[in-house]
Amino acid sequence: MRRKIKIPRVLKIREIRGSGISLVFNNGESRTVDVCQLLKHIGISESVAAGILYRDEEIARAELRNNTLSWPNVEQYITRKNGEKQRVPFEIGADVLYAFSIPDRLQDASRIGSMIRKARVASGFTQEELARKSGTTRTYISRIENNRSDLELATLQKIVETGLEKRLVITINDKR
Repeated sequence: MRRKIKIPRVLKIREIRGSGISLVFNNGESRTVDVCQLLKHIGISESVAAGILYRDEEIARAELRNNTLSWPNVEQYITRKNGEKQRVPFEIGADVLYAFSIPDRLQDASRIGSMIRKARVASGFTQEELARKSGTTRTYISRIENNRSDLELATLQKIVETGLEKRLVITINDKR
């Protein structure tokens, strides 16, 4: 039987800050890659054409093309079969970007853990009591409160509404 190979693709550039680029991948993850560290790792020095990418202002010119990062501002040529040279943008494949990136820590996710802790303490519950009331474990409540575990929406709703006896309200705001 044929096994389907999952190749990461970049869906969106979330943010470029200094040498870091935050990307959204097709698996739903947001990850940040440090372009300068990646260039060093793959052996690109500042003395070659792609070396201009060690400068933040050049990194900021990144574009998304064919689900990967591309820099048309970098002088790079390939030789075609007929011997003709063709200018192409410098690109870093999504598989390399994924491998050399780290997951973004969502600010809202860390706020959720502290909000649960604050509501639990205000309600006078221990982690054990909240876990029992919401059908989870004390360890899981601790992991959520300390931002060491992902949290599914249904579980969040169960903890808030059943365990804490509060109402869960979620809003989506415009970008800042």
